[in-house]
Amino acid sequence: MIHSTAVIHSGAELHPTVQVGPYAVIGENVKVGAGTLIGAHVILDGLTEIGERNQIFPGAAIGLEPQDLKYDGALSLVRIGNDNRIREYVTINRATRATEVTAIGNHNLLMANTHVGHNCTIEDQVIIANSVALAGHVYIESQARISGVLGVHQFVRIGRLAMVGGMSRIVQDVPPYMLVEGNPARVRSLNQVGLKRAGLAELGNGQVFQSLKKAFRLLYYSKTPFSQAIEQLDLLPDNEHLYHLREFLKSSQAEGRRGLIPGRRKGTASED
Repeated sequence: MIHSTAVIHSGAELHPTVQVGPYAVIGENVKVGAGTLIGAHVILDGLTEIGERNQIFPGAAIGLEPQDLKYDGALSLVRIGNDNRIREYVTINRATRATEVTAIGNHNLLMANTHVGHNCTIEDQVIIANSVALAGHVYIESQARISGVLGVHQFVRIGRLAMVGGMSRIVQDVPPYMLVEGNPARVRSLNQVGLKRAGLAELGNGQVFQSLKKAFRLLYYSKTPFSQAIEQLDLLPDNEHLYHLREFLKSSQAEGRRGLIPGRRKGTASED
């Protein structure tokens, strides 16, 4: 199960079912759960915890020092859940301080050459396409889709079931359930395809789908000032997803946050 050319520190903890490919290097403080496959030339270092049934493809580097000038050598953490696919040459840096974590949840796909900076959090069922760079402290909520060849500014948050188009420039928060694209990026539409694939337009969830459509029109196509439009979301039939959208929008406007990516039509209230 472990190739003869792999270099594994005696202090590393690998479940007996873990497979390790040629020339992989695994450090002292690494823990790997059952059924995980570690490809050729993979490097696992630092205080790194990897769950079960993950696939880590050749050349990935996980748990190395953060690219942060504040880093002082602390043994900070990378924590990865279960059933993730981490493709070729993905880099995942550990957090900056000893009490902090770079965290990846379950059932995610990180395609080739993705970079996950220090202190990032990726929830569950996220797909990130090739050559995406996440700066430090980026937070991506569950079921978001990030297209290829783009950069995300530090401290940006990308909402649940959002879709980000390829080669976009993401320097502010991406609202949940929306499709964002461009340079500068703009909210273009509701992510209807993503919502339908997630089952939110099926029988029993139709009210949810319609409420999100109404919320989109209120936020980005009405002449109501954006801050007032957020408050008017309270008038729509409430559900878990509408509540999440409303709270996300409010928190993104708090002091110290980067604000929201605006709507697509110049000169409208959605861009005030």
